Amino acid sequence: MSDVTIDQPLVADSAPQPRPVSLHQPRLPRWTPAAVAAGAAAAGCGIGLGAALSSRIQWGLIAGGLFVLVMYALAARVEGRRQAKDRLATSLVWVCFLLAVVPLVSLVWETVARGAKVLDGNFLTHSMGGVLTIQPGGGVYHAIIGTLEQVGIATAVAAPVGLLTAIYLVEYGRGRLAKAVTFFVDVMTGIPSIVAGLFILSFWILMLDFGYSGFAGAMALAILMMPVVVRSTEEMLKLVPNELREASLALGVPKWRTILKVVLPTAIGGIATGVTLAIARIAGESAPIVLLVFGSQVINNNPFEGAQSSLPYYIYEQWAAGNDASYDRAWAAALVLIAFVMILNLVARGIARWKAPKTGR
Repeated sequence: MSDVTIDQPLVADSAPQPRPVSLHQPRLPRWTPAAVAAGAAAAGCGIGLGAALSSRIQWGLIAGGLFVLVMYALAARVEGRRQAKDRLATSLVWVCFLLAVVPLVSLVWETVARGAKVLDGNFLTHSMGGVLTIQPGGGVYHAIIGTLEQVGIATAVAAPVGLLTAIYLVEYGRGRLAKAVTFFVDVMTGIPSIVAGLFILSFWILMLDFGYSGFAGAMALAILMMPVVVRSTEEMLKLVPNELREASLALGVPKWRTILKVVLPTAIGGIATGVTLAIARIAGESAPIVLLVFGSQVINNNPFEGAQSSLPYYIYEQWAAGNDASYDRAWAAALVLIAFVMILNLVARGIARWKAPKTGR
């Protein structure tokens, strides 16, 4: 009987081993979108020049279309169809973002370039009293005072009413009354500003026989501001967890005190942000101001008596004068108004960040 060696395999395995499957799909380099964007911009300019297209907007649209198509083609060839669809969606988002940003940047650039000609300390501290519209000089001080007073009065009227209305809708509102209030708030959100101005004109000036004043304009601005405050405050109050309310009520705290001490402090950041953005929204309204404040060339510190100016009315008034000096003043006043609105938006962002819930351990 022969000996059998145990270490020697009985069957020889000559079949080829399968190659390992890679889980990593090929990807385009990170610099590909930037390179494709630069090439598309160059191609768009070349096509625009070759086709004698006078509008730079057409050049940009051609470049955007080329960017989207080339990115999709490259991604489909290298990364596959599934990733190519993702690249297509991302490219479209970037192109739409640029289409939205370009007009805004152009507007700000044009306003700064033209408004900086006469914007100085003298322009901000003097009125148009004794200055002819065809002559250089004068300032916007009286319009700044009018805007601050009118927006301040509108905020003092609209903010408490809007806040209390939102509290009612979220905390107490049930049945037909709450539905009616919600319906009319939605309607007021969409009314044109000229309608609010016509309502105050017919009621306050024509029926009650009061004169043109900054207070009349402030009432129209309050009508426009109120639904914005209601909607923003309502959404912020809905974000407060019900567990906080239930815990307070379980301790025997009355509901009104729970709202005052628990709900409102929790949502105060969002409420303040909404009110600030509503102020920024009404600061640039021109239609009701043109109808109600009647305009003034001199400083009027009393918003309840006599005609008064404001920044939107001042811009309209100077542009309607139709000469180079008034055009410069209109652009400078527009720059002041943009700066005012921008400051309010920065304040709103600061309040939101300051009052945001703190996260972390």
